[in-house]
Amino acid sequence: MDDQERKKPDWAAGQELKSHTVTPHGDGSEFMADGWRVFKIMAEFVNGFETMSRVGPAVSVFGSTRVREGDPEYQLGETMGRMLADVGLAVITGGGPGAMEAANKGAQSRGGASIGFNIKLPNQQRPNPYIDYDKLVTFEYFFVRKVMFLKYSQAFIVLPGGFGTLDEFAEAITLIQTGKSQKFPVIMMGSEYWGDLYRWFRKRMLEENGFISEADLDFIFIEDDPLKVIDIILSFYPEGYSINF
Repeated sequence: MDDQERKKPDWAAGQELKSHTVTPHGDGSEFMADGWRVFKIMAEFVNGFETMSRVGPAVSVFGSTRVREGDPEYQLGETMGRMLADVGLAVITGGGPGAMEAANKGAQSRGGASIGFNIKLPNQQRPNPYIDYDKLVTFEYFFVRKVMFLKYSQAFIVLPGGFGTLDEFAEAITLIQTGKSQKFPVIMMGSEYWGDLYRWFRKRMLEENGFISEADLDFIFIEDDPLKVIDIILSFYPEGYSINF
């Protein structure tokens, strides 16, 4: 079918673009100030790079801030933190409560490196008490924090969570798919929670529409067993660990 035969969708019928002029609010000085903001951004990068230069291979653990001690998701996070520390892997979290606290707690209980990438938020997220005092990095800019997670993680473990957890998950698989990061395992823990999403990826994105390829899924895993998660991570690096970019 050529362009002349292609039917316009109903919403496009009779639509014409209207011309608008956009002008900055006030005198525009707030835009000029952005030039100086780069130094603050640079300082956050330097602080993060210096902190992580003293840490060996690490795994980032994500999950809901809303789980509480005693919840199955909290227990799972604590178990993963302990097991990662037992095999010599540092644990990185977003530094907050819930699943992040659990993973830091587990790592610290085994004497492993427990790292927190905290973020300044309007509701004043406070770092959890299980982060090593010299391994807490607080960011104002989300994008700087994302770079740190992605650059220094040998794996992402994605526990059940909300939008923030999905955001980190999507960022990782996009950068790996596009070749902007070295490939590393992204492990979705909790088949009952994540299974429908993974099946949607495979059925709707891959099989029905071809919007992704089979290779785009070969580093994404669904797992319930913590021991198998450790095996996935260790077997992914037969020649040793390296930073991702």
